[in-house]
Amino acid sequence: MGRSRRTIPEELLLLALDPATGTTAQPQSLDLGLAGAQLVELALAGRIAPDGDRIAVVLPRPTGDPTLDSALELLRRRGSPVRAVHWIGGPRLGLRQTYLTHLERCGMVHAVAGQMCGVLPTTRYQATETAISREIRARLDNAIRTGVPPDPRTAALAALAHAVGLGKHLYPGNEGRSSRSRLRDLIRHDPMGGLVAHAVMDVQNGVAAQPRRAPATGRQVAGARPTAESATGVPAQSASASGNMARVGAR
Repeated sequence: MGRSRRTIPEELLLLALDPATGTTAQPQSLDLGLAGAQLVELALAGRIAPDGDRIAVVLPRPTGDPTLDSALELLRRRGSPVRAVHWIGGPRLGLRQTYLTHLERCGMVHAVAGQMCGVLPTTRYQATETAISREIRARLDNAIRTGVPPDPRTAALAALAHAVGLGKHLYPGNEGRSSRSRLRDLIRHDPMGGLVAHAVMDVQNGVAAQPRRAPATGRQVAGARPTAESATGVPAQSASASGNMARVGAR
């Protein structure tokens, strides 16, 4: 996989970063979204494919991206297709921090040291390549404004942004209500993105026991309501603010 193209997890994280405060919106649900975004990226790379509501490895060859390849290897070791909701809801400490560290190494964000409550050391991350963040946002805005079916990457990004509750961060207030609704509707344009997005919402809502049918191409599926919105910094000495992540090697 060439590194000239940003991955969907990287783009989702850049969307969630508040340019003014350096905090990430929806931090706990964002952790789930990053795990789901890895699945979408692996599917676009031809390494995995949906099998009903499960994820199957179809080509175990590494992509060249260490973080994605760690996820691919974990999926391969399962030996059989795994339900997306179980994969996303599994304990995965450190994935958000891994991606923040990678974005810092690439020069797309820079770390700002601080303290939480005047005691706990924290690190906040602010975007330095603002043109990249604007380009990502413009793709979503264009898909929402024109109603033209977006490319699979943009459709999947929109589905995940909705699933983790970024709609109110990207399109706030009453004036953003119609944009949030159209963002939700974009979920139907990518089957894999829709499957993963619904799995993210199911984990947030505690719905993991019953299988979910994968959404059909071209059919709109009503999304569950995401969790309440919040924003926090990332503790400098903590792997992640959530317990729903798995540590993978930084690039």
